[in-house]
Amino acid sequence: MNIIVLGVNHKTADVELRERIAFPGEKLTHALKAMTAIDGIKEGIILSTCNRVEIYGNISDIDTGPGKIKDFVSSYHSIPIETIDNALYVKQGPEAVRHVFRVASSLDSMVLGEPQILGQLKDAFEKAIEMKTTGILLNRLMKKAISVAKRIRTETRIAENAVSISYAAVELAKKIFEDLTTRVVMLLGAGDMAELAARHLVNNGVRTVLVANRTYERACELARDFQGRPVKFDSFLQEMIHTDIIICSTGALNYVLSKDQVNWVMKGRKNKPMFIIDISVPRNIDPEINKLDNVYLYDIDDLNSIVDANLSERRREAEKAEAIIAEEVDVFLKWQASLDAVPTIVDLRQKAEDIRKEELKKALNKLGSLDDNEIKVIEALTNSIVNKLLHPPMVALKGDSDDKDILAATIRKLYGINGKTE
Repeated sequence: MNIIVLGVNHKTADVELRERIAFPGEKLTHALKAMTAIDGIKEGIILSTCNRVEIYGNISDIDTGPGKIKDFVSSYHSIPIETIDNALYVKQGPEAVRHVFRVASSLDSMVLGEPQILGQLKDAFEKAIEMKTTGILLNRLMKKAISVAKRIRTETRIAENAVSISYAAVELAKKIFEDLTTRVVMLLGAGDMAELAARHLVNNGVRTVLVANRTYERACELARDFQGRPVKFDSFLQEMIHTDIIICSTGALNYVLSKDQVNWVMKGRKNKPMFIIDISVPRNIDPEINKLDNVYLYDIDDLNSIVDANLSERRREAEKAEAIIAEEVDVFLKWQASLDAVPTIVDLRQKAEDIRKEELKKALNKLGSLDDNEIKVIEALTNSIVNKLLHPPMVALKGDSDDKDILAATIRKLYGINGKTE
């Protein structure tokens, strides 16, 4: 039993190549069956996302197996092997196990600590189970990978702290306002990043969204998306009196909000806190506003600094995660080694049983007429002798020794056991 990982990701292949060798839903079912029908590929799972395409397999021969999977990818997508060969990575044995655990735990992701990959891996595993292309080895590997990812999220802070501009804005909002459900958000302009930040806020409890845009039709369209209310651009200042969070991205070349204007708004708010996010480049909001009491203004550089600090924190947590993975890889490999000993255990037991039955038959023939009780006593005696003789080698084969392959080969030679039971 040999575990192999073969694939490409965002570090080894550009998006065009990843698209060409992807296995979207309609192709995945057929591809799984076609791949595992190849001689020597005993099990297979295909993980296909926007950032990676990976095949996890159980192959019979470590020398020929990788080439067979490469040929499958090449022929299935009608792409010459030389086009993809340099981008493909191949990992086998312990390295393959470690890679799968790192992928599941998002240590190999474009965004360290992102949660989506674990769900995508689960979906790939479930599809392979549905298509019956997995067996004892990959089933155990995937279940272990999922449990390792959960352990890492429990024992480290790798998934904490925002690492995107839009989500950093949400984290700041949570620090300023304990409860977001009662807060009103206004989108000032309709930039993509501002829209994304607003969506994150809605996902975190915000119920009321106002949209002010120079093009009123665009404001109406975006407000419908948020089930909010459009605001005419020339009246957004009055609406700010009742707004707690402002996200600005207008594309204007000068300030659309001055210190004096916000000072007027704060009087109308009776100085209740206001959080303003200026995602625009160049800035659309006068930085002097930050000098006003209870007004918290952050621009794109402020948010980038928070993201950089949070990324550094995630990298520190990733070191703890790597230690956990090293420990869990060792546990898995010991289990796999015990699995490799099973054929020898089965064959040794069968060899002994065949000898016992043959010798018992000879003895019973020589003893002549015996009643059922006497035969049971003699049979129990032979069973007991065989079990006691087999006990030491069985314990050794089931143990945690590093030389189990040598031990199994020695036992086969000593007992004259040929071949290997699958």
